[in-house]
Amino acid sequence: MKNVALVGYGVIGKRVADAINVQDDMDLIGVCDVINDWRIQNAVRKEYDIYAATTDAEKQMKASGISVKGNLQDLLDKVDLVVDCTPKNIAAKNVEVYKKQGIKFIVQGGEKHQTTGHSFSAENNYKSAVNLDATRVVSCNTTSILRTLTALKRADLLDYARGTLLRRATDPWESHLGGIMNTMVPEKDIPSHQGPDAQSVDPDLDVITSAVKVPETLSHMHYWNVKLKKEASKEEVLNAFKTSSRIKLIHYDQGLVSNNTIKEMFLDMGRPWGDMYEVALWEDMLKVVGDELFYAYVVDNQAIVIPETIDAIRALTGIETDAHKSIEKTNESLGIG
Repeated sequence: MKNVALVGYGVIGKRVADAINVQDDMDLIGVCDVINDWRIQNAVRKEYDIYAATTDAEKQMKASGISVKGNLQDLLDKVDLVVDCTPKNIAAKNVEVYKKQGIKFIVQGGEKHQTTGHSFSAENNYKSAVNLDATRVVSCNTTSILRTLTALKRADLLDYARGTLLRRATDPWESHLGGIMNTMVPEKDIPSHQGPDAQSVDPDLDVITSAVKVPETLSHMHYWNVKLKKEASKEEVLNAFKTSSRIKLIHYDQGLVSNNTIKEMFLDMGRPWGDMYEVALWEDMLKVVGDELFYAYVVDNQAIVIPETIDAIRALTGIETDAHKSIEKTNESLGIG
């Protein structure tokens, strides 16, 4: 059993905390944050031990009736590894504390690759993360890119890939604070950052992405045009995708015609928050023309990195050195497949 700390109890953090809590080879020792509102109060209701990231936060938490076990340092003294799910750029500052403590840590995709020197995707480079001091679980979109392209690469089908990303404007719970309406906002640079980010995990990938922000909050959607190494059948391509347990093939002709219908399916499946840990890829939309492949899929940016983070904990701590065994264990615990 490895003792794990969770720093940052937000959209990703609360999901990581719950995922850690259902594993039988790691213990969630506590969650640390600066908030004292309904979000951290839900953590209290789940009986997670609460730690305050700052002195002011501790005062505010106690004033709100939250029992505080201690500060960040108190939490770090009890654990083998920290998963930092704080907002973008905050983790980079926390890293100095973790390094000084000599404790292993995981950051999320909002941080730069240089923060850890290693970026992680379970089906791609698990082995290279075993017993490292730190890694970065790549972003939701990058995770989806790596899962799909790695599956094609394993089948020796992938030559190069070009993708267009329709990005949700903001997280659903923050849509009252920002986002866009009645417009679409293209990212200025091509490639957009997701392609180079995927190459931080697999430098051999020939991938270029472009992205546009759209006025919705449910998920991201990707369209891909892939040049195959050879002419292939649709069945060969589907068999390649089926080698990934975290790609779910869905069917447009079964009523899954949009991101909201897909979300509803996962809610009906009983997933917490309706979370979709898999890439939901349309099987009946997929098209192969000679050596060209065209496909589309949906990405749940609040959920797709959760199983990756659990696998990263196992890799860094050395609980499990075999990627397949860790992925299988994580999948079973989260109801994937």
